[in-house]
Amino acid sequence: MMSVRNDFNASTPPARSGGGCPAPGGRLNLLLSYAGWRTESWVDQLPRLLEPMGVQSLRAGTGREAKDLIQANPIHIAVVDLGLPLDGSAAAQDLTEGGSRLLELLARLDAPPPTVAVKRHQSARDDSRELSDALRLGAFAVIDRPSCTRDLELLLEVLRRALSRFYAGRWPHALNIPHPPSS
Repeated sequence: MMSVRNDFNASTPPARSGGGCPAPGGRLNLLLSYAGWRTESWVDQLPRLLEPMGVQSLRAGTGREAKDLIQANPIHIAVVDLGLPLDGSAAAQDLTEGGSRLLELLARLDAPPPTVAVKRHQSARDDSRELSDALRLGAFAVIDRPSCTRDLELLLEVLRRALSRFYAGRWPHALNIPHPPSS
């Protein structure tokens, strides 16, 4: 990701706790939710690109997993797949509710993080409805699901803009962003 200020380029490694979860005080926690089935997708590539800069990627495959991650970790930026299932069940209502519920949960936080919503490929009417719902729920940006390197570069640029706009070109931990309440 391109830097806004030089403090993005410092090489201090992020703190880690056991189990692969980031320790509080890392540079930036990025929540990544993904409803796709492909291996080596954007959600697999993005953490490898961002980790050397101290960005910790917290991955969720369901809305419930994302909720647990939000309760256990400060989230500085979230990428929400709108096709995310609510949980692992096969119930029809759970197949896509997780994304919109996750947007609602993030919007209700004391310090809502900037959120990038990832659209599903749908009809024009459904696409328009999904776009307006995501923006109404406070999404910073809405993008198509990345499928190639060019799309991944677009997502990186959106993340860079979110850092610049919401964190004034500084790493969030330096700004004393409040952590979510512990449960």
